[in-house]
Amino acid sequence: VQLQASGGGLVQAGDSLRLSCAPSTRSFSTAVGWFRQAPGKEREFVSAIIWSGGNTYYADSVKGRFTISRDKDKNTVYLQMNSLKPEDTAVYYCAADFRSYYRNYARSDSYDYWGQGTQVTVSS
Repeated sequence: VQLQASGGGLVQAGDSLRLSCAPSTRSFSTAVGWFRQAPGKEREFVSAIIWSGGNTYYADSVKGRFTISRDKDKNTVYLQMNSLKPEDTAVYYCAADFRSYYRNYARSDSYDYWGQGTQVTVSS
């Protein structure tokens, strides 16, 4: 399964972007998450959504600014990012778990498939 992440770009502080993530084959089934990695830093959790029930989780750094959602008909997960800050600059990765029981989705090792990443750059 390949995950296609898209929607990144170069924006100014305060602007918005919406990232999308969709699998090339099969449907999402358990959970989908977003992580990001800035230059010289470790990959960090941003947000996750449970596919069936829609429960959402956020890192403290993005709460109130980012919203994760899913469209079951389109088999796509979105990350709406508002009030972007320069510190949000990173490569954003989507990840998916297709296994049969729930995990701690703030951990990167809870996912079994990863997308290629999309660059988000926020200028001040």
